[in-house]
Amino acid sequence: MTLTFDRNSYGQLLVEFQPQVISSEAEYDRALEAVEKLMGCKDHTPEQAAIFDLLVALIETYETANYPMDPSTPQEMLEHLMESAGTRQADLVGILGSKGVVSEVVNGKRSISKAQAKALGEFFHVSPSLFI
Repeated sequence: MTLTFDRNSYGQLLVEFQPQVISSEAEYDRALEAVEKLMGCKDHTPEQAAIFDLLVALIETYETANYPMDPSTPQEMLEHLMESAGTRQADLVGILGSKGVVSEVVNGKRSISKAQAKALGEFFHVSPSLFI
C-alpha cells in the first residue's frame, strides 16, 4: 500500500507547527514540544513524517551551533554503549578476542582494529565508524 502526500494536510500541519529557523531557547523549547507531540502519534502520515523530519533538522542545526560536543574517542563510545546496554567486558570476549584483549581495548591501551570495529558495530547495532 503506497500512501500519497496530501499537500493540503501538509499545509495544515505547517500552520499548526509553524516550523522556522530556531534562534532562541524559547523557539528551541517549542520545537522540542512539537517533536514530542508528533512522536506521540501512532501510524504517522507522510505529512506528519515530513514535518517531523523538518523540525528535527531545525533542532539539530540549533543544537550544533549552541551545544557543540567534543568528538568521542572509540573507547569512550565503547564504554558508553556498554553502559547503556548493560554489557560487561566478559560479554565482549567472543567479539574482540581474549579477556586480555578486551581489557586492553576497553581501557584504551589497545586501539580497535577494523575487524573489531565491524564486529562491535554488529553487536551493538551501530555503525562501525564509531569505533575507528
